[in-house]
Amino acid sequence: MSKKINIKELDFNNIGGWPQQAKIGLCVILALLIVGLSWWLFVRDKRETLESLERTETELRGTFETKQGRASNLEPLKLQLAEMEQQLQQMLRQLPSKTEMPDLIVDISQTALATGIANELFQPGPEQPKEFYAEKPIALRMVGSYHQFGGFVSGVASLPRVVIMTMHDISLKPRGKGKETGITANSPLELAGTVKTYRYLDEEEMAEQAAAAEAEKKGAK
Repeated sequence: MSKKINIKELDFNNIGGWPQQAKIGLCVILALLIVGLSWWLFVRDKRETLESLERTETELRGTFETKQGRASNLEPLKLQLAEMEQQLQQMLRQLPSKTEMPDLIVDISQTALATGIANELFQPGPEQPKEFYAEKPIALRMVGSYHQFGGFVSGVASLPRVVIMTMHDISLKPRGKGKETGITANSPLELAGTVKTYRYLDEEEMAEQAAAAEAEKKGAK
């Protein structure tokens, strides 16, 4: 029968001397705190921004189509459509452009290095164009302490352009000595997986996407 651990008896100045169960419990708690902090600061607001852009685009197009069917005066509708398209473009312009994307990826990598994180893998993949934006996957493997990861999140959030990054298949686990001695404030952690960042499509690219979608519709008929 395992011995019940009394938290009051644990010496926080000597974490390495804790029982194995207590070390594992501390590792789990710290990992959950890091993942929760990353989600709160790194993903939550940015993902909501992306979803808001998608909802706005759908709502604007739906509003226009409804009013177009009811209206008898074409000219006011054209003016209203131009105004809505302008609003949409202003929102999209908050995202990086095609020419800014390479520098942005470098900035993200440099931000990690500036906080002391080791970039063992930082490999951008090919872009995946959508209707009015493109997503850029980045395969990464980073090693650092949870304080360094917190600094990285803060640094990315302070970049000049709006940076939306979503996490996919991300794992966070102790690295090296942390596996045996338990996690402390400076214990190395490994963050591995794929993140996606986003940029807006310029007018030429959006026209190409619209033409491709139209061709796909005709081919499906």
